[in-house]
Amino acid sequence: MLKPETRAALTKVSTATIATSLFKRGLRNQAIQGVTPLSPRAESMVGEAFTLRYIPAREDLNPLSAFRDRGHLQRQAVETCPPGAVLVIDSRKDARAASAGGILLTRLMQRGAAGVVTDGGFRDSAEIAAMDFAAYHTKPSAPTNLTLHHAIAVNDPIGCGDAPVFPGDVIVGDADGVMVIPAHLADEIAEEATNMTLFEDYVTARVREGASVLGLYPLTDPEWERKFEAYKNNL
Repeated sequence: MLKPETRAALTKVSTATIATSLFKRGLRNQAIQGVTPLSPRAESMVGEAFTLRYIPAREDLNPLSAFRDRGHLQRQAVETCPPGAVLVIDSRKDARAASAGGILLTRLMQRGAAGVVTDGGFRDSAEIAAMDFAAYHTKPSAPTNLTLHHAIAVNDPIGCGDAPVFPGDVIVGDADGVMVIPAHLADEIAEEATNMTLFEDYVTARVREGASVLGLYPLTDPEWERKFEAYKNNL
């Protein structure tokens, strides 16, 4: 379960900083590749992963009437994604047909989801971009998902944009992209990334004042280390 304080901390750190923290632990494949936000947001998207997996559609199983089935797994994913979670959709990096559209994402938003990510595309992209809802995809896509995608599993491990995503992993998204934090590392990554952000903000301020990055970033000069410690103590 994602702790409230961990969620709050992760909304204030960048995916770049998280990527570095994960890399230090040997995790190099936690970025969901190729996705961008439909609209910018002031804070990072943060939530536990709830997943939907598509396989290639077979025409006899995916007529338009398939949506009349109340048990259709795309609809079930939308109706069961927990409040505060991020729906992560494995569309096999295929944006030729939409992963979902404006109505389903509106329903997700109304149910309290923290956001949605697909390695495919969304239809109604302008409508979704205008919503107060975090949404990431690769590009807009008009055709219904039924033309190419068959919903096969809800809340199973998936691959999304070449990243492994397990249910309950912590998803963080900002303007640079989306990172997947293994659930058991969320607390320590949040703490470390918060401290890294404090240091990087300090470095940015000094560089804007004209300081060289040599010895400062990375921090190898004892004098800069002393100054940074003094800065932290005065906060």
